[in-house]
Amino acid sequence: MSSVAYFNGPVQNGGFTFAERPGKAAGIRLAEALNALLGLAPVPHLWNTVTLAGDVRHRCATDRDTVSRQQREKEAVVAKYAPGRAPRGGLRTDADHQVARLALEMTRGLLADGTLTVRDLPVRLRTRCGYMAGVGTAGDCRSCGHGGGRVALRPLLVFDRTAYGPVLGRDDVHAAGARTPSHLFAIAHHVPQLLVLSRTRDHGVDLSPLGLEGMVLDPRAGLHVAVLAAADEFGAVRPVMTVTENAAANVAAYGAPFRRHGPMRLRYALHGKIPYEAVASDQLYEVHRARAVQGLFTGWYLPLCAARERAGISAARIPALLKLLRRAHLARPATPPGGLLSDLRHRVATGDMRWVTDARALACALSDREETGGPMGPMRMGPMRGAP
Repeated sequence: MSSVAYFNGPVQNGGFTFAERPGKAAGIRLAEALNALLGLAPVPHLWNTVTLAGDVRHRCATDRDTVSRQQREKEAVVAKYAPGRAPRGGLRTDADHQVARLALEMTRGLLADGTLTVRDLPVRLRTRCGYMAGVGTAGDCRSCGHGGGRVALRPLLVFDRTAYGPVLGRDDVHAAGARTPSHLFAIAHHVPQLLVLSRTRDHGVDLSPLGLEGMVLDPRAGLHVAVLAAADEFGAVRPVMTVTENAAANVAAYGAPFRRHGPMRLRYALHGKIPYEAVASDQLYEVHRARAVQGLFTGWYLPLCAARERAGISAARIPALLKLLRRAHLARPATPPGGLLSDLRHRVATGDMRWVTDARALACALSDREETGGPMGPMRMGPMRGAP
């Protein structure tokens, strides 16, 4: 097995394309850029298809009897990319057979050691569709659109974190030399002590083999299993999931029992949002004489900067970052210096992203990118057409 490899936190398969919302590809592009600098082969792009919105879309589709949910999700994912530009590493989802198999294997192990349990708990079930909602949930059901419900006992897969310890700590964040995100730890630690990890969904990791009929693994846990399954396939013992700070805070507690499997240990590489609305104007590149690096800037450099500026890149910073990239591009050596390249790769492997604003290190990274061919680049996602 190799050591560190980066994988994107699975992107929710909603109604958008990357051309329309380039910000959705930030985690994918970041993982791709970092792996290329490490000299790794392309990893698959990961997608979250276990969603209530996806259930509703499939139920409402006129061709639901002839097109399977799996096929519908696959077609929707492929449509996110520019025509004919499938990722070199392939596509994987959180409902794939390999993910389901690993999830059941891990869940059985966690039940055996007492980390997870199955308990009969009171839940609110919607009268019409049987969808499980929170006891305090009001209004019409998001699944069937109708109101009304009843409280009933139902066996559920639960994670009682009372004796588990912190669900998110400093060692779970892959970021050498970076500020400790203590606010994220506080958010993650304030989730309920008893977390329900089984959900009523039409699609996902089926938990019926565990006696939980009509239920699937909570997608917040399933996202982590999807990364581990991809890492196992790729041969990476230290998978790192690229994810925004907000997303990490929301999924960390549910994924805590699913961050280790055998020798594999999953960590998070946090990144901020990119103000793509501020880089969509051609005038920006004309003013700074940076037409030659426009695609490089939007599809490669800004995702790397987002990993350094984890709270988000300020639109006011865009001109300075563009000028830095242009200067580094002009100054890039024909061949990256061996010592500098080794140091750069060490920093990439440890999650130290301070190098992205170091002109000399950036020039070395650009030279290495050209020498190795680099990732396929921004056109895989389709031409950018505005805000994220």
